Amino acid sequence: MKGMVFVELLGMAEDALGEEAVDSILDQLDLSTGGAYSSVGNYPCSELMRIVEAVSEVSGLPTDKLQRMFGNWIHGRFVKSYPAFFEDKENVLQMLDAIENEVHVEVRKLYPDAELPSFETEWRGDRAITMRYSSERPLAEFCHGMIEACAAHFGHPAEILVTDRSEEGRNRADFDIRLTG
Repeated sequence: MKGMVFVELLGMAEDALGEEAVDSILDQLDLSTGGAYSSVGNYPCSELMRIVEAVSEVSGLPTDKLQRMFGNWIHGRFVKSYPAFFEDKENVLQMLDAIENEVHVEVRKLYPDAELPSFETEWRGDRAITMRYSSERPLAEFCHGMIEACAAHFGHPAEILVTDRSEEGRNRADFDIRLTG
């Protein structure tokens, strides 16, 4: 998993808990990197999940809620770092539909070793889509948070229903997103 995700998670945790608390968490985890991550490095997702679990314990927030909060947080970073992806989209549905065939194509050009989840979208009229998430990583709630933040970014209220479709060895979820406003 790209180090940028680790760096942002630690940034969010420091914002919420303080630098000392995060340093203490990292010291207790005995991570392969010692808790030092480079934005361009690659690290095991298992370490990210250990950090999420530890931050959850310290903060008292359930891990699924923490992942959603992190999805909201990192979406803001994506908007600032990659504004061109958002400029020609009229709404959240168009943006979500572009992730697999536009955004991920560009990410793979920059980071050929990136291991990205897959997203299939199916339009349900002009005001709704089903987005299917599939990954080896258990990050569906993180994606849920990014979808929420994306809807807020475009200023279009949306209903987001999530159906877990995970099976052994593969994390899957269907996100049914419908514009409500």
